Amino acid sequence: MSMLSRSILELIGNTPLFELTLEGVTFYAKLEMFNPGGSIKDRVALSIVEDAEKKGLLKKGRRVIEATSGNTGIGLALVCAAKGYGCTIVMPENMSDERKKILKAYGAELILTPASFGIPGAIKEVERRISENPDLYFPARQFENPANVKAHYEGTAVEILEQLGEIPGSFVAGVGTGGTLTGVGRRFKEANPDAVIVAVEPEESAVISGGNPGLHKIQGIGAGFIPKTLDMSVVSFSITVTFDDAKYYCERLAGEFGILAGISSGANVAAVLKAFKAGKLKTPVVTVFPDTGERYLSTELFG
Repeated sequence: MSMLSRSILELIGNTPLFELTLEGVTFYAKLEMFNPGGSIKDRVALSIVEDAEKKGLLKKGRRVIEATSGNTGIGLALVCAAKGYGCTIVMPENMSDERKKILKAYGAELILTPASFGIPGAIKEVERRISENPDLYFPARQFENPANVKAHYEGTAVEILEQLGEIPGSFVAGVGTGGTLTGVGRRFKEANPDAVIVAVEPEESAVISGGNPGLHKIQGIGAGFIPKTLDMSVVSFSITVTFDDAKYYCERLAGEFGILAGISSGANVAAVLKAFKAGKLKTPVVTVFPDTGERYLSTELFG
């Protein structure tokens, strides 16, 4: 990355890899809050938009539309603002106020759907709008778009391998769309077929583990269904975490390491420690901190 940039999009990716030791366990975290939009989803947004441009699916005059818990929407709004596209984001109403305000700041049209319908309800609203005006909207469809996985297979995973200087023994990550786990997991499995790839999900909505979908407070993961972008053949096993544990480790990250991270980062830390202490992980262990804690100051996370 050059010192001088002429587009905010040039600053997406190449985030730091941070080594930390907590409760006697040493692991590495990719600090994705260093992306310009504050989350790992900037990578996905740029990948989806540029893939659509190359395929002729997205041209000036069309609007990008997406259902999201917030971070992908912010990434898309940022990318669309930089490229001159309109952007419509459909999001469950119970997502944090910061998400909603940031989306509006980037100029996105924000549509809120009932919290009880979750992400599936937001997806349904997106599809309704597309059916009514198919020529206006380009659907990002992050839960099934291969460009989501590509962003991590060609970007996130390659950066980790270069920064770490060795092949990870384990990769642990929360599952929202499954793009991060699938893209990074595939790359690591190619380098080391014995690598342990762990899917993290909320205890209240543990569908990968065979449970039922349900409302929970770990924003960004646990969509309540198994997305098409999640390749289950890559997953070694899944692990559940509680909101209280995720919150506890977010507080420790901020108070002991100076890392103000979002709730899914705390969930990933809880999962790493839980799995490591159970003897299920191989070293070195890598995870991601998907977004910044500033996005949650209106919630009970740091209350």
